[in-house]
Amino acid sequence: MSLSLRHAEPEDALPIARVHVRSWQLAYRGLLSDDYLARMRVDERAKRYDLANRDPSRPQTIVAVDRDFVCGFATVSAHCEESASFGELCALYVDPGYWNRGVGRALIAAARERMVGYGIPTAVLWLLKGNARAARFYELDGWRPDGASREATVWGLAVQEIRYRRILQDSISLQPGLGK
Repeated sequence: MSLSLRHAEPEDALPIARVHVRSWQLAYRGLLSDDYLARMRVDERAKRYDLANRDPSRPQTIVAVDRDFVCGFATVSAHCEESASFGELCALYVDPGYWNRGVGRALIAAARERMVGYGIPTAVLWLLKGNARAARFYELDGWRPDGASREATVWGLAVQEIRYRRILQDSISLQPGLGK
């Protein structure tokens, strides 16, 4: 594997959507209805991404690329709904064919670096309730549930989520150029 990380570009919308759909269809099996997962369409997801905007007040996406194949992505925001002093890891998904190969670790390190570059001391993320695999991944990276939960509508579906929080100081990996 020859992994590189870079800012997402508009032409990455379809590959990102493919990763998003494939990972949801496998990771959320048993957590979301089979019918809902089967109806997910890559082309519909791709239309919803705004990858051309570089304004740091808008969510920004980092892609992981193995040669020319987008194998994962992370989206971060300099602000979250709960507090302007928190950043948010809005999404982190890896193509199932790349699970357990270090792609998620590289993406989360780059996402932390990006938020630190924004001057954010603390970040949050919302995790689908019952997603034990993701909970283990985030907890190994130092994220902890902070007691908050919510019912949210994600891609048109009502879900229960648990909030995780992480202090970002001293968490930057050595991924040059992705922090700002």
